[in-house]
Amino acid sequence: MKNFMDEKFLLSNECAEILYENYASKMPIIDYHCHLPVKEIADNVSYSNITELWLAADHYKWRAMRSCGVDEKYITGDASAYEKFREYCRVMPSLIGNPVYHWSHLELRRYFDCALTINEKNCDEIWKITAERLQDPDMSARSLIEKSNCVLLCTTDDPADSLEYHKQIAEDKSFGTQVLPAFRPDTGLNIERAGITAYIERLSRANGTTITDLSSLMAAYKASLDRFAALGCKTADHGMDDYISFKKPDEYHADLIFKKALASDGKDITEEELTLFKSEMLYFFGKQYKERGWVMQLHFGVARNPNTKMFKALGRDSGYDNIHGKNCTRDLGYLLDYLNDNDALPRTVLYSINPADNEAIGALIGSFQGSGDYMPTVMQGSAWWFNDNIDGMRNQMKSLANLSAFGRFLGMLTDSRSFTSYPRHEYFRRILCDIVGTWVEEGLYPAEYEELAQLICDICYNNAKNFFGFELN
Repeated sequence: MKNFMDEKFLLSNECAEILYENYASKMPIIDYHCHLPVKEIADNVSYSNITELWLAADHYKWRAMRSCGVDEKYITGDASAYEKFREYCRVMPSLIGNPVYHWSHLELRRYFDCALTINEKNCDEIWKITAERLQDPDMSARSLIEKSNCVLLCTTDDPADSLEYHKQIAEDKSFGTQVLPAFRPDTGLNIERAGITAYIERLSRANGTTITDLSSLMAAYKASLDRFAALGCKTADHGMDDYISFKKPDEYHADLIFKKALASDGKDITEEELTLFKSEMLYFFGKQYKERGWVMQLHFGVARNPNTKMFKALGRDSGYDNIHGKNCTRDLGYLLDYLNDNDALPRTVLYSINPADNEAIGALIGSFQGSGDYMPTVMQGSAWWFNDNIDGMRNQMKSLANLSAFGRFLGMLTDSRSFTSYPRHEYFRRILCDIVGTWVEEGLYPAEYEELAQLICDICYNNAKNFFGFELN
C-alpha cells in the first residue's frame, strides 16, 4: 500500500519519478488563462483566514460542498468564516476521488507546510496553523504567485475595462511575475441578453466612441484591442457557452441584427440572428487577432445556469453550470475553414467541456495545421473544468497523443479565481510524467532521457511560451 500523497503521488514507475523530480517539478509556470482578480494582485492583498483564501470565490469547492448537502448559509451565505471552513472540513472525507480532495491537500502542504488530513477532527488545528501563517507578509497575493514559480499569467478582461490595475502592476518593477490582460469579449457578443444596450454604452465610453451600428462597434473594439496590445496582451478568450454554431458572415444583416438588439435591449433576437451576428464578429476578431499575432482561445460546451432559483439568488458563475452535451465539431470546422480561407485564422486553442468531444477535436485540429514554424496552428487545450481530474486529464492527453502531436501540447492552465490554485499544475505534471513514464516502461517509447526531458519541459513550459509568443524577462 502506498502512503497518502507522498513524494511518489500519482507516479507509478521509476521513469515517471525521474521525469517529474528532475524536470517537470523544476519548470516555471505560465498560466495563460485564469480568472484571478487583477485588482487584488495590484493591491497585493493579504487574507485574514483560510476561508477568505479558499472558499470566498472558488465555485469548485462550493459545488463539492453542495454535493454533500451543506446548507447554502455555509457556502455563500452569512455564516462566519470559521463555520464555513468547519463545514468544508466536515464533508472532505466524502470527496474521495474528487480532484478537490487532492487539490486541497496539496494547497495545505505547499503553502502552509501542513500535512494534516482535512477532516472535522483536524479542523481547529488547521484553522489555527493557517491563520498564523497568513499573518506573514510572504502570504500576500503576489507572494503566493511568486512562490508558486509562476512567471507569467493572463487574467480575463472585458474590452470595456480600463486596465488601470494592469498599468499599476506593469509600473511596479518589484513584482517578478508578468501579469498580462487577456481580451474576453463575451458580453458584447451575447446580444440576446437583457443589459446589452447598457453594456454597449459602457464600451463606447471606455473607448471614446459612439456606437450606433456594426461599423462603429468594430471601431470601438479596435480601440480596445489597441489598449490591450499596449499592455502586452497576446491572447483573446471566447466563452461560447452552449455550443458553436456558424453561418457564413454577412455584414449587412449582422448590422441590422445589432441595431435591433440595441433598440430592444436584446429582446426577440432569434437563435438564427444570434448565430449570424456572432459569426460575423468571430470573423472580424479572427482577422484582428491574426494581424496582431495573438492566440484565440475558444471555450465551448457549457450549459449555463440550469437552476433558475439559484441563478436568481446568486447570479452567474456560482457553481451551477453543467455540460451541454451537443457535439458542434461540424460547425466549428466550418468556422475554422472560413477563417482559414479568408486569411483570418490565428493560432487557436480549442476547449470543450464535454469529454466526449476529445477524439473529434483531436481529429479536427489535424485539418488546420502546417504553419511551417514547427508549432501547430490549432491545438486542443488541456482538460477543462469538469475534466481536470485524474481520468479526465489522462483521457484527454492519451486521445491527443493518438490523433495529433503530443509533443506540441500546451500543457496546463488554472482557469482559477484562487491564488493557491497552482498545485493544479503539479497535479497535471505528475499525471503527465506518469503517462510518459508508463509508455517508456512498456516499451512504447525509448528510454532516451535527453529526448524525454525535452518533451516534458516543452509540454510544461516551452510550448506555451513559444505558441503565445510571450517575451519573458
